[in-house]
Amino acid sequence: MPELPEVTAIATFLDSRAAGLPIRRVDVASLAVLKTADPPYTALAGRTVSAVDRIGKYLVIRTVPGPDGGDPEIDLVIHLSRAGWVRWSESLAPAPPKPGGKGPIALRVHCGLPGEGFDVTEAGTQKRLAAWIVRDTAEVERIATLGPDVLSLSRDGFAAILSGSGARIKNLLTDQRVISGVGNAYSDEILHVAELSPFATAKNLDEASVTRLHEAVRSVLLGAVERLEGQEVARLKSEKRTGLRVHARTGLPCPVCGDVVREVSFADRSFQYCATCQTGGKVLADRRMSRLLK
Repeated sequence: MPELPEVTAIATFLDSRAAGLPIRRVDVASLAVLKTADPPYTALAGRTVSAVDRIGKYLVIRTVPGPDGGDPEIDLVIHLSRAGWVRWSESLAPAPPKPGGKGPIALRVHCGLPGEGFDVTEAGTQKRLAAWIVRDTAEVERIATLGPDVLSLSRDGFAAILSGSGARIKNLLTDQRVISGVGNAYSDEILHVAELSPFATAKNLDEASVTRLHEAVRSVLLGAVERLEGQEVARLKSEKRTGLRVHARTGLPCPVCGDVVREVSFADRSFQYCATCQTGGKVLADRRMSRLLK
């Protein structure tokens, strides 16, 4: 799932290519992706892309009126979910993608010269990608209910959020209503750097642990943003994987202590950790295996 560093990189990449370009046409291959009807997606045609940026893990393509006028601002907001991605092209097919087709394309935005633009795609069978066309991003309920951006938090602001929560720290870091921007992968990395158990209770962390966690949040995310800066969108996924220390590395040696990286599995997801670095050597119960042994 694209998280803060990848969405930042995609936004920067698209902004460098699309900002200032007129939108000639928008094709919708999957109507289920659209979560709004007013304004219609056809309202984007004739407008100009003013900027592409990020709110939490949401990609925001901002547009302003073209020569024919219109609403002062209309935004195309995209949540890439688990398997969504963006592909820029200078040779888009002039014919629109077939609606309801089995291909990965959900939306196609033609902007600039003929052939220029980008596809919003989604791999796999679980279709969770979502797009909104709104006059104000606050109209997107999921954005309106987001917690503060994780990189905007000072150490004291971060500590205040932790002290008021009885949640496990892994769950708190990935709850977008509490703190926005971090998902499953980078929360694993952050907790490993901070040397904290994923099952630690947020409000029970001592001052030193809070400081380590806040510093880990910034070092892991800003390091990833810097590593991905300037990369082609097509390379972001592989670049993300090369920078991971424990996430998706089950069974491999921890790069810090050499212990084996372990996994806790749930119904539809899993997380990874190092027992030596994070839990004092304690192996956390694997929920999936526990159920099978009953």
